[in-house]
Amino acid sequence: MSYSLRQIRALTAAVETGSFGRAALRLHVSQPALTLQIRALEESLGVTLFDRSARGVRPTPAGQALAASFQRILDDLETVVAGAREQAQRRSGVVHLAVLPSVAANLLPGALARLRAAHPGIRVMVRDAVARRVAALVKAGEAELGIGHAAGPEPELEETPLFEDSLVAVLPPGHPFAALKEVGLPALAAAPLVLTDPESSLRTLAEHAFAAAGLAIRPAYEATYMSTAVALVRAGLGIGLLPATAVELRVAPLLETRPVPSPLLRRRIVLLRRRGASLSPAAEALAEVLEG
Repeated sequence: MSYSLRQIRALTAAVETGSFGRAALRLHVSQPALTLQIRALEESLGVTLFDRSARGVRPTPAGQALAASFQRILDDLETVVAGAREQAQRRSGVVHLAVLPSVAANLLPGALARLRAAHPGIRVMVRDAVARRVAALVKAGEAELGIGHAAGPEPELEETPLFEDSLVAVLPPGHPFAALKEVGLPALAAAPLVLTDPESSLRTLAEHAFAAAGLAIRPAYEATYMSTAVALVRAGLGIGLLPATAVELRVAPLLETRPVPSPLLRRRIVLLRRRGASLSPAAEALAEVLEG
């Protein structure tokens, strides 16, 4: 059994108008062509859809029932097509975005506000994840875009640089290191440290920097969230190593920061997408905002 969209439209138009001639006019085809389409549909289905007489045509009960079912299909199809057009014109759509927590609180709010102003119908589903998880989600197709840390070549991913920042020493109130212009790695190695958990890209940077300097890193406290790390530092429990761009530092006025002179504590934040995969129009719009 096979039938075409033209046959379906011919049947529904003929039943609605009650005439092959009026249906042909509505569909912008000749009446003989429409008649052939309906005849072919009848032969394909093995059922008579119209009773024909010298006074015209009248749909059979089977023809009326089938036309009603086909009309629902056509309505659904129009809805799907209209939705696709809306997405193509960036008037709607959903984007799944995986992002580092340290970036989600800093870069993302302003970018999403700009996206909403330009494309209010686009929704972004944000998923916070550590760096390795961000890359894995993008590779698996669970996120169209990711914002992560450039850790090295990834054959399956394309990277677009967004910005760079460095880890800085975050000092408790009244700490003697506040008298220094910068705090070196040896001084930090001898002090109690508040670090992010071992799964985070920030921790990886810190460990590599200390190891390259021949120093051991022994955190006094570990925290999954930067807000927790900041709270521990504020309580005087240790010195934090956090990104200079972290929004948590801007809302903690009692804490002072000092640069740490190590190029290995600098990180490059990139936008990730699957190599060779086309982005949806909604994801393209988000990427343009993030890269702009």
